Amino acid sequence: MIRRVTLAAVAAVLLIASPAVAHSLLLESSPAAEATITTLPPQLTLRFNNRIEKRLSRINILNERGTPQALTIVVADGGADRLTAAVPPLEPGAYRVEWHVLSTDGHVVSGSFGFRLAR
Repeated sequence: MIRRVTLAAVAAVLLIASPAVAHSLLLESSPAAEATITTLPPQLTLRFNNRIEKRLSRINILNERGTPQALTIVVADGGADRLTAAVPPLEPGAYRVEWHVLSTDGHVVSGSFGFRLAR
C-alpha cells in the first residue's frame, strides 16, 4: 500500500513538472548577456534549450532611453533552437534585448538581457 502511494506521488510530481521543463530557456546569446563589447557583431544570435517557432517569435533591442527597435529574424539561418537577426548600426551605450518565443509545448516565453557597446 505504501509503495502504491509513493509511486502515485512520484508520478503526480513528474506530470506536474514535465510541462515546465519543456518551456524554452535561453542558453546563450551573442552578444553575451551583461557583456561590454567594443565591436558590434553583424548579427544577434539567441540559442535556446529546445526547438522554437521562428515565424512566431520576435526580438527587440532597446536603447538607454527605452526606445524599442524591432529586429528582423532570419528564418532560414541557424538551427531550430536559434534565433538570428541582423543588428542595425548602434551608438555606444547600454542596450537591452527583449525576446519572445513560441516554445514547442505551445507556450510563449519571454525574457531580456542587457549589454553595453563601448567606444
